[in-house]
Amino acid sequence: MGTVPAFPHGMPLTRADLEAMPDDGHRYELVDGTLIMSPSPRPLHQRIVARLVIALTMNCPAHLEVLPAPVDVVLADNTVLIPDVVVGRRSDFTTSHLAGIPELAIEVLSPSTRLVDLELKRARLQEAGCPNYWLIDPELPELRCLALRGGVYSQVLTAIGDEIIEVSAPFTVSLSPGQLVAPYGR
Repeated sequence: MGTVPAFPHGMPLTRADLEAMPDDGHRYELVDGTLIMSPSPRPLHQRIVARLVIALTMNCPAHLEVLPAPVDVVLADNTVLIPDVVVGRRSDFTTSHLAGIPELAIEVLSPSTRLVDLELKRARLQEAGCPNYWLIDPELPELRCLALRGGVYSQVLTAIGDEIIEVSAPFTVSLSPGQLVAPYGR
């Protein structure tokens, strides 16, 4: 575990500053030059992410790739996000990050990230033109699928509990929030 580098006081941070952060088990993101830190995710969060990656990968067309966090999504020099799951064009992935707008970004809400996911990340991805943004609330459980309509995210599908929905964008996949959160063996 390294020490946190000293940053200039009052100055917006850049992607280079973010790359200097230590690998200490936290997720560091950059939004408009402001550093945001998230603690390590909990087992329920990771169960949902793992099941999403499996379901999406099984249906993913060859020109796209599904990856779990941490994968940097570079929207600008001062905005680097790390969605819980990201789907991007294979050609846009570099050896270190996604250098392009994702086709889909997914966030699993948790008490420590809820506001950032619902407001800040949503706004930045919308502004960047990410066509699909999904939010999963493990507490209900609920899956909300948002899509860009006229440059603004609109909720196009919602599933609660064991309800199964078929999502058609960025590709067709059937999902149930109840199945995403259920303990293994259910």
